[in-house]
Amino acid sequence: MAQIEISELAATTGPIMGLDPGTKTIGIAISDRSRLISTPLETIKRKKFTPDAGYLFELYAQRECTALVIGLPLNMDGSSGPRVQSVKDFAANLMGINDVPFMFWDERLSTAAVTRTMIESDISRAKRAEAVDKLAASYILQGVLDRLRA
Repeated sequence: MAQIEISELAATTGPIMGLDPGTKTIGIAISDRSRLISTPLETIKRKKFTPDAGYLFELYAQRECTALVIGLPLNMDGSSGPRVQSVKDFAANLMGINDVPFMFWDERLSTAAVTRTMIESDISRAKRAEAVDKLAASYILQGVLDRLRA
């Protein structure tokens, strides 16, 4: 796998794709070329791994991305649980198809933060459910973009 650190990511240029892989869906976000802003792109419903991965890499190529940021669902105490291993397996399988630079990013509280913001904005429960994964991917990616500028 071509796993990279934040310092290696900082040495590259171009858009970055953010993923929030869940058990049923994958939230996708993309940064702008200057890496200032993360934009939620879409949420795909997971079907089978190979077509899902093919679609992700198709988006990656179309958007001329230079790296992937994958949300890592650590426990609140920072430990790894079964979901962390599932996401690591997902990343390993992705890299088996297309070995692109990627990094994991702590996604603790990303869904909670996004959901809270949507509730405060009075967005209906149905619309929140539809948007939460891509917004969580954007939240995760924005964390990386902010760190790159720090």
